[in-house]
Amino acid sequence: MEQYIIPIAVGAAVLFFIIILASGYVKASPDTAFIISGLRKRPKVLIGKAGIKIPFFEKKDALNLQLIPIDVKTSSAVPTADYININVDAAVNVKISDQNDRLSLAAQNFLNKLVDYIAKVAREVLEGNMREIVGKMQLQEMVSDRQKFADLVKQNAEPDLGAMGLDIVSFNVQNFVDDSGVIENLGVDNIVKIQKDAAISRAEAEKEIAKAKAVAKKEANDAEVISETEIAERQNELAIKKAELKKESDIKKATADAAYKIQEEEQRKTIEITTADANLARQEKEIELKERDVRITEQRLEAEVKKKAEAEKFARQQRADAELYERQKDAEAKKYEMQQEAEALKAKAEAEKYAKEQEAAGIRAKGIAEAEAIKAKAVAEAEGIEKKALAQAKMTDASIKEMYFNALPEVVKNAATPLANVDSIVMYGDGNSARLVQDIMTTVSQVTEGLKGSTGIDLKNILEGVTKAGSEAAPTQTEDGEDTADFREVTQDGDGDDI
Repeated sequence: MEQYIIPIAVGAAVLFFIIILASGYVKASPDTAFIISGLRKRPKVLIGKAGIKIPFFEKKDALNLQLIPIDVKTSSAVPTADYININVDAAVNVKISDQNDRLSLAAQNFLNKLVDYIAKVAREVLEGNMREIVGKMQLQEMVSDRQKFADLVKQNAEPDLGAMGLDIVSFNVQNFVDDSGVIENLGVDNIVKIQKDAAISRAEAEKEIAKAKAVAKKEANDAEVISETEIAERQNELAIKKAELKKESDIKKATADAAYKIQEEEQRKTIEITTADANLARQEKEIELKERDVRITEQRLEAEVKKKAEAEKFARQQRADAELYERQKDAEAKKYEMQQEAEALKAKAEAEKYAKEQEAAGIRAKGIAEAEAIKAKAVAEAEGIEKKALAQAKMTDASIKEMYFNALPEVVKNAATPLANVDSIVMYGDGNSARLVQDIMTTVSQVTEGLKGSTGIDLKNILEGVTKAGSEAAPTQTEDGEDTADFREVTQDGDGDDI
């Protein structure tokens, strides 16, 4: 229990001390002085700052530092140094001094006093000093120099007020009044004097003005005479000058008229030459401008074409790159597909291989049977061909020619077949129909020539031989009216068929 008593006592003491300090905290404004007295030998003064007042042991008093306006008037007339009774009215501002020594005096004299009391004490001191200064100065001096009077009163009253702790802030004399009208008469005298001086000054000025006017008038008259004389002389000289100028002008005009025609012709010639030169220059300029326009156009077209070509080149390159990329991708895809297909085909081929091997065994047997049949057929066909060859070897030239003659109409027909695809043929001139027939026959001749080149058979010679034989052996007529020809022979093979 005892171990808690000491901390509690200390805490209570600290709390008590804080409460005392908080209750004793004071703060003074700039226009107020707090006087704290009690424990100190000299009271503590607070102006515009804060401090601590120990409760119960110290006391706080206040002094107002604001201005105190005082209207100071003499209560009765006061004789001046020249024995003229006057009353003086002045406006004064005083305040309690903030200097330490004077503030201590003010605390002793006006502590906790009202402002009216301070103003009353200061008014009595100022009135006494003002009456003292009035008795030392003459009236005219005071009226003419009020500032001097105010300074003297202020200097005389400051020691007295300073002993009370007061300062004089301002002192202004409002008015001087006397019952005898002396001040007014001083003003009248000054007014008359001023008026007299003004009248004299005006008379002197008017005199000077009149004198100046006379002198100015004379000088103006002289100047006018001189001016008119000079004007007349100038006019005379002007008339003479005009006559001379007119004479010179007439001479120059005559000369100018004589030279005008020549000058006119020269001007016309010059204008024509200048015009021609200008036209040539304009034409040259136009040509130069056109050439420049052509160059600019060429450059612009070249730039446009070049730019367009570059753009197209870039576009083609981009398209080529894209197409190449697509082809690569397609190739890769096709390669993959082909690989897949190859794998599938390989599997399919292996499957089909086995099936084909099975089929091959059956086909092999079937093939052997078919081969035997084909062999027998071929043997039979070979025997027929051999017989036909023997028969053809027995054929005469007449039978061969008959075969060619039977084929010739078909050749001519095929040569004329292209003409069947033509809607109409219009030919101008005489003999065109014959030319058409001639063209057809030319085609037939080309066929026979081709036959001669390829087989060695000359159809023309054969026909000539036939014609010649026909003329030698004329056809005979039988009793039944049938024509016979000796050149035709019929042979029969061993079987009795016509060959």
